[in-house]
Amino acid sequence: MKFQIPSLIMAILERDLRLALRHGADTLGAVLFFILAGALFPLALGPSPELLRRMAPGIVWVCALLAALLPLDRLFGAELEDGSLDHLLMTGLPASLIALAKMMAHWLTTGLPLLLAAGPLAIMLGMPSGSMVVLLTGLFLGTLILSLIGGMAASVVLGARRGGVLLPLLVLPLTTPALIFGAAALDAAQTGLSWGPDLELLGAFLAAAIPLCPLAAGAGLRAAVE
Repeated sequence: MKFQIPSLIMAILERDLRLALRHGADTLGAVLFFILAGALFPLALGPSPELLRRMAPGIVWVCALLAALLPLDRLFGAELEDGSLDHLLMTGLPASLIALAKMMAHWLTTGLPLLLAAGPLAIMLGMPSGSMVVLLTGLFLGTLILSLIGGMAASVVLGARRGGVLLPLLVLPLTTPALIFGAAALDAAQTGLSWGPDLELLGAFLAAAIPLCPLAAGAGLRAAVE
């Protein structure tokens, strides 16, 4: 059985990617929300380039966090409704690994497009080109964290009444450290300070989330089907 685990994980991942390509509204909606929400800040704050440049780290990170939330309520909900979640659990694959595969699919279909869209948004906000490496590195780590924590929260509220309302209330407080460290690293890069410690803390957060979030999500999936 242990030799079949990687192939089963890849099968789940491939299935989710095919579904995402067939129904691309979630990915497109997240990217459009990310760009449009970021574009609203210059209208509200005024056209001052210096003000926008100073606030750009927080704007990019907050918009990315909110955009990543949009597809989460359907991460496990569709499988629970049509019964395919029961079939996935009967494959013999641990529930935590099923959850991990779904989280990976969420990152590939939501986190990666947001990462690609972050560069144009940062340029629009006047962010210096020298900060782009820090921006993309931080968002790479941050979007992975968002997918892991978001998947865990989605499994916890799976099957609950008003789960879509509860989901942001769970995800937003848990992802606050990632928001703080990511925006702080980008702000430090813009002001010429050392940004390494903030990215290291972000990496430590990701290292803790990788084993813990799938385990918690697996427990949530088993509780939902029982």
